Amino acid sequence: MPARKNAVALVSLLAGAVVWGLTWHPYRTLESMGVSAALGAVLTYCVAFLLGLFVLRRRLSGEIRGFRLRSSGLLLAITLTAGGCNLGYVLGTVHGEVMRVLLLFYLAPLWTVLLARLLLDERVGGVGAAVIALSLIGAIVMLWSPSLGLPLPANGAEWLGLAAGFLFAAANVLIRKADALSIELKSMAVFTGVILMGLIALPFEAAPPALPPPGGWLLIGIVGLVLLAINLVVQHGLMHTPANRAIVIFLFELVVAAFSSWLLAGEAMSLKEWIGGAMIVAASLFSGKLAAREAEPG
Repeated sequence: MPARKNAVALVSLLAGAVVWGLTWHPYRTLESMGVSAALGAVLTYCVAFLLGLFVLRRRLSGEIRGFRLRSSGLLLAITLTAGGCNLGYVLGTVHGEVMRVLLLFYLAPLWTVLLARLLLDERVGGVGAAVIALSLIGAIVMLWSPSLGLPLPANGAEWLGLAAGFLFAAANVLIRKADALSIELKSMAVFTGVILMGLIALPFEAAPPALPPPGGWLLIGIVGLVLLAINLVVQHGLMHTPANRAIVIFLFELVVAAFSSWLLAGEAMSLKEWIGGAMIVAASLFSGKLAAREAEPG
């Protein structure tokens, strides 16, 4: 029975990695139909939110009845950070090179170590220092260009990927603090956050918002359904998988993104970018080792 649970958890996390490694494509398809990335995110997460209200209504009603006002600030923080993370991920991968944006996103272990120290008072040991060093060196190698000067993201999409990774780390730390809140309530908070942040971003889009054609509405419905399903599936996987193993499994997203961006968008990375990316991946693996040490009894 435990072996079966482990297998289901593994498949759940791999499914999440595959979906997130391909998510950029339907949003680019919507943009080709005249639907901006921000509006596409708002519409798809609206579908996920409404479906979630229907599917999870019984669990949510019980959670809301027992909700304590002192948890509202933490839930709001999760809503904003997770919403900004998901929206930044969509905007970055739609407008930038998928792999560069994702590798900047995967600097998240660096931010996690620092934020956990600030918000959870978790000390940075040798492994934490290694995570910080590898992440920073990897980013410098990947981004360094003599003609551009400082090793910084080259465009707005890459800055969005970097910011989304920071918000991802912040959301994870906040979710760890909010262990009294249910998975269902946290999931709905994520959907709400993307909708709110997307509405704020709409006026800043280059083109005015345009409603999708009939085929676009079908794609929006499918993506919204997938978002709800994969969120619940991944949450199940995380419940039955050690943190260090989950991080390694999620890195499969980079493999899927690399192949899909090459196959569907004709994007390719240079050797320098691969070396820097490998260092960032290694930092994620060290981050998993850090999580494993924290989980060990005193």
